[in-house]
Amino acid sequence: MLDDRLIVTKFAMHGYNVHPSAVELLKKSVDLRKIDSVISHICKTVNSFIITPEDVLSVLERMKEIEKKVEKRPEKPKLEKERRGIVVRDITGRSSCEGSIEDFICYFNSRFEKLSKILRKRIRPTPISMLERLGGEQVEIVGMVNGVREYKDYAIIELEDKTGVVNVIAMDKLRDQALELLGDEVIGVIGVVRGKSVVADRIIFPDIPIKESKKLDFAVVFTSDTHFGSKEFLEDEWKKFVSWLKCEVRDELADKVRYVVIAGDIVDGVGVYPEQEKDLKITDIYEQYEFAAEQLDEIPKDIKVILSVGNHDAIRQAEPQPALPKEYRELFSKNVIHVGNPAYVDLGGLKVLIYHGRSLDDVITKIPRLSYERPHEAMIELLKRRHLSPRYGERSPIAPEREDWLVIDDVPDVLHCGHVHTYGVGVYRGVYLINSSTWQSQTEFQKKVNLNPMPGIVAVYYNGKIYRLNFCRSS
Repeated sequence: MLDDRLIVTKFAMHGYNVHPSAVELLKKSVDLRKIDSVISHICKTVNSFIITPEDVLSVLERMKEIEKKVEKRPEKPKLEKERRGIVVRDITGRSSCEGSIEDFICYFNSRFEKLSKILRKRIRPTPISMLERLGGEQVEIVGMVNGVREYKDYAIIELEDKTGVVNVIAMDKLRDQALELLGDEVIGVIGVVRGKSVVADRIIFPDIPIKESKKLDFAVVFTSDTHFGSKEFLEDEWKKFVSWLKCEVRDELADKVRYVVIAGDIVDGVGVYPEQEKDLKITDIYEQYEFAAEQLDEIPKDIKVILSVGNHDAIRQAEPQPALPKEYRELFSKNVIHVGNPAYVDLGGLKVLIYHGRSLDDVITKIPRLSYERPHEAMIELLKRRHLSPRYGERSPIAPEREDWLVIDDVPDVLHCGHVHTYGVGVYRGVYLINSSTWQSQTEFQKKVNLNPMPGIVAVYYNGKIYRLNFCRSS
């Protein structure tokens, strides 16, 4: 049911005031499901600051004429593509950014709109520009975090929406919560207006709903960071893994495997970090992928391999990353399905979100209670924020696409990451979290940055449970 406040708020978010008579006209004439579209059309066509009943009537008449002319609207092209029987949604073939100012504006608008839409299912926000009129009242607001300032007994969050900026004062336990904000994320706040600020009672993340786990009659293997081409690639341990997939030693779980999902860093790459050439067994990038294709070719052909990419692969560094270029894809067997990073894949009814995990560096370094030894706990923070890389401009470069592909708008059954070379699994609100180790032992560079890998461990999802398999005796 439409009410006055809702309509006034929606116009205010576009920067317009609306005449009371126009509000009454909209309440009588427009269905709740169409109000956003109607208001958007009105705001695009009027020149005055105040929306009148005449403005509303004019737009409603034009929309009726369009509906008469178009009996059936053409369906929007689906973002999903079927790749050899598996539905995939990723950036591959859809990137449009050129790095212009307009691209950045569209990107952050997309991030704000997607995340605020999720939050608006739980709270009814007041535009920030209207807060000064509501002194002493409790309000609900949604905004993007511009920054957080720390003080002895409180913290101040600078929060921005499309209408303005406000300082949110967070005290007591909320102070600790505010200091864990990553920046450029979208949150909700319930609090009381005090002067030009809001004193917070609650900080609300977009978060995910509770899901039920799926019990399927097949198994999915999750692994990552194979780093083919590295001197430290664990070839013997990899062969044990492939031997297990081939059921060369009878194993009921191996017999159930239908998919293997690899979350990026397929090869070790070239020039990724200083003096990397000292760590390389294969120094040519094309030859690294040839070797990778040979290794994956040993996996039984009735198992489909979902191959994503990471920061060591021969693809742009900025996320979202498309799948490997054609010249590399053609090296691999037909049972290998190439996807970008991130990528949603539907594996026989199991919805998996694959993300290489580069932003885990940003999350773990920002929040002191997190660690590389328990990477799944950092993954929980991504689900709470409904974003795979909420901290813009840090270690994880982000391409300013017109749409923010890193928003977790579709809640998966499994979130699968890699990158940090340590193993960790968990469950958060019914979503399985898997960070699946590596096939590379510690390099000289990793010693310098104090990275201690846990190689040779894979996770297997079967019948609603995660099984841990260790193919490396030393881990």
